[in-house]
Amino acid sequence: MTLPVLKVAVVGHTNTGKTSLLRTLTRNAEFGEVSDRPATTRHVEGAVLLVHGAPLVELYDTPGLEDSIGLLERLDQLRSGRQLDWLELIHRFLASPAAQGEFEQEAKALRQVLASDVALYVIDARDRVLGKHRDELEILGRCARPVVPVLNFVASPEARTAEWREHLARVNMHAVAEFDTVVLNEYAEQRLFEKMETLLDPFRPTLEALIADRQRLRTGLVRTSADLLANLLIDVAAGTVIVAVDADKAAVMETLRQMVRNREQRCVDALLELFRFRPDDYEAEELPIEDGEWGLDLFSSESLKQFGIRAGGGAVAGGVAGLAIDAVTGGLTLGAAAALGAAIGALWSSSETHGKRIADRLRGLTELRVSDATLRLLAVRQLDLAQALLRRGHASQDKIRLRAQAARRRQGWIDRQLPPALAQARVNPEWSHLGGLASAEIEADTGRAAAQHELAGIIEASLAETAAG
Repeated sequence: MTLPVLKVAVVGHTNTGKTSLLRTLTRNAEFGEVSDRPATTRHVEGAVLLVHGAPLVELYDTPGLEDSIGLLERLDQLRSGRQLDWLELIHRFLASPAAQGEFEQEAKALRQVLASDVALYVIDARDRVLGKHRDELEILGRCARPVVPVLNFVASPEARTAEWREHLARVNMHAVAEFDTVVLNEYAEQRLFEKMETLLDPFRPTLEALIADRQRLRTGLVRTSADLLANLLIDVAAGTVIVAVDADKAAVMETLRQMVRNREQRCVDALLELFRFRPDDYEAEELPIEDGEWGLDLFSSESLKQFGIRAGGGAVAGGVAGLAIDAVTGGLTLGAAAALGAAIGALWSSSETHGKRIADRLRGLTELRVSDATLRLLAVRQLDLAQALLRRGHASQDKIRLRAQAARRRQGWIDRQLPPALAQARVNPEWSHLGGLASAEIEADTGRAAAQHELAGIIEASLAETAAG
């Protein structure tokens, strides 16, 4: 069944956030121009919301109503002594010279309202209720179209939400939506669509389809984010560099560190692209990126302390029948190679993976890899980035900034044992993309795929809970 396409005019006083609302609804940070300057939007601009490739909603951004007081006076003058209903009066005004001159911007907005099925009247909830707002509502009420007031910036401590609701009730407008174009709240967006439903019965199926699609897309964002993070963590947990005991350890360790940094940056880039944000939208307050690299190093003991993670000391258990496998710890101390007896080597010779590892040890080789502490730090800050993206509106002009203290909410990743999938990755270095193997070889490994799926499920549950909160 083909659903009717709903046409929506977004109107309101200059600088109330009309373009910002459209950026958030379309998930497009590039739509229109957002500025503190008045009359930024000079022409009607449109966007279409698609569901499964079919257009469902047409959204139109309109110029600000700059002189509603003067326009209302002009309309009253046109009606004086004439038996005209309000809609006829609006049409008479649009045909007058004033609509091409002093009230040109207002005329553009009113023409779009008349060509639409509903008007969203955007209000900056931080503003005081003034005469110009009353006049704007009076003018829109004469256009014979349903009007849904949208209180914008309600997350601001300066918002006068109760005052605005009281005023709107006095002018018989009760289907009021609260929104914030900077802090995305999927439930507030859904309630906005539901308010429109109450006034637009013929378009109920259209709006219900849009609500269902937004829920589907949100679930998809959470699931894909979880998969990206799980892939990253398994790559880093499994990442191993084999070196001779007498090799230049410092140079090899720096190579490993750089591989991990680059891998994390690729995950950051993928998350920003997934949520349709620009690379320069992210500027972590305590994790600055400089020249494409993290300023607060994953491998810094100080970084771990800021996130409440204990670096620990000594060698890290590799999980292979209790054998100690040398690794890089949080402080980058390389454990001395432990001599393995020939009997133990023979015991494990039947294992293709672990037998090779033990044979390497017998030949005087040492494994280098990141510590559990560094892995925890990697996990908590990527989880916090994903959370920030889930809550960010596309009209936000501020950089995404994360604080180390915020990550302490992730106590499950800081205090508890790492998920079994990561322990499994520790003993399967062939699972890591860090070693230069072709992706196809690694992705074909059913063991790795199962571990990534299990880990993604844990991360998805955490992100879904965050998104719901």
